[in-house]
Amino acid sequence: MKSYNSYEQRMMEKLQQLPPEKVTEVEDFIDFLYERHTDRWLTMAAAKLSEPLLQRVWDNPADAEYDNL
Repeated sequence: MKSYNSYEQRMMEKLQQLPPEKVTEVEDFIDFLYERHTDRWLTMAAAKLSEPLLQRVWDNPADAEYDNL
């Protein structure tokens, strides 16, 4: 059997006190949080990967005038 730290133990005790439909609701919420975190990570990774390509658009002599505005 897995041993839980005090935080995990409190969470498990609270979950065990909920009716089954509420446990399902909690699980759905956890899935939502996980997906939102994953989506943000993917968005940040995509932005980071695109920086070298966009650097040519951002840093060029024709665009330099906008930097002075």
